[in-house]
Amino acid sequence: MESNYSQIRAMLAITKGSLRAIFRSPSAVLFSIAFPLIFILVFGFIGSSGKISVSVAFTSQSDTANPVFAAIRKMSGIKIVQKDSVALREDLEKGRITALITIRKSSLPTPPYFIDLQSSDAVNPQNLQVLTSILNAIIAGINQQTYASAPTIALVNSQVQKIPGRIYRTIDFILPGQLGFSLLSAGVFGVAFLFFNLRQQLVLKRFYATPIRRPYIILGEAFSRVIFQMMTAIIIILVGHFAFQFTLVHGWLTFLNIMLLSFLALVLFMGFGFIVSSVAKTESTIPPFANLITLPQFLLAGTFFPIETFPTWLQPICKILPLTHFNTAMRNIAFEGASLSACWSELGVLGIWTVLVYAVAFKTFKWD
Repeated sequence: MESNYSQIRAMLAITKGSLRAIFRSPSAVLFSIAFPLIFILVFGFIGSSGKISVSVAFTSQSDTANPVFAAIRKMSGIKIVQKDSVALREDLEKGRITALITIRKSSLPTPPYFIDLQSSDAVNPQNLQVLTSILNAIIAGINQQTYASAPTIALVNSQVQKIPGRIYRTIDFILPGQLGFSLLSAGVFGVAFLFFNLRQQLVLKRFYATPIRRPYIILGEAFSRVIFQMMTAIIIILVGHFAFQFTLVHGWLTFLNIMLLSFLALVLFMGFGFIVSSVAKTESTIPPFANLITLPQFLLAGTFFPIETFPTWLQPICKILPLTHFNTAMRNIAFEGASLSACWSELGVLGIWTVLVYAVAFKTFKWD
């Protein structure tokens, strides 16, 4: 009887059962397969798409009857803004556009055209370098194809005219994204684990057996999370401002606007946490569900890099995400000095998300 026992068959049976268990585990599938694929796709878009976008505008003095102008307009990496001169200067001062371009005819036989750039201290120097490289590449392409008889059709003036503006620092882009990262993580993971454990340990049912009403039970637990996370937000902003010169245009007024925006965003993000705590059957399934909500936003919402980095077809998806609108509003308030009322479109999207998320949360929330 013992001689008929096959060690290999037993080993294969164990392998088969273990493999089934792995595929039945959402956390194993998501962390081992889905998340690495997401990272590969996202960073693949950045590294291989080659689509870098900068915003520019042409001055009214620009010569538009030349091949250089036509080539710039066709360039997918350059977004051309058309506004009146006053609005364009304001955008330039706030860093919304990279440069004002003037194409002028030369009084010399060669080159026929000169390209002058006007920028400001508010513009990211990296974007200005990218724009200069793109213009030189366009000129080189025209020279090679249709203008081989002369040294070059145009020259980009190396002396960029700068107008006064706030100095743009890397921290002015990074800190809003990291604050959004912190709020979203705390809102989703913190609330999900908290209420799941309270439910599993029958604490919520015991609370309900007391005279306190259900909404106050939820508000009491949620309020403690809000206080803690708002303290965290204060620390992040103050450290960024005093240690790394993070821009707060109007000082304490800007700080208070940021705190109010952070509170509104945290309320929304906590709604995601309520949903996750309700749909998760076991504690081990909370991270996969939570990451399905947080990871796409971390990567696609302008948290670590501008959404203009992604392909054109992906950008509308990025602009739907609530964290995108928090990051945009946060940067407009902190660096450009906008008020909360001026960020009405971003607040409107966050408001719509809040209504939708809590509608689902109220339907799915369980007490046992």
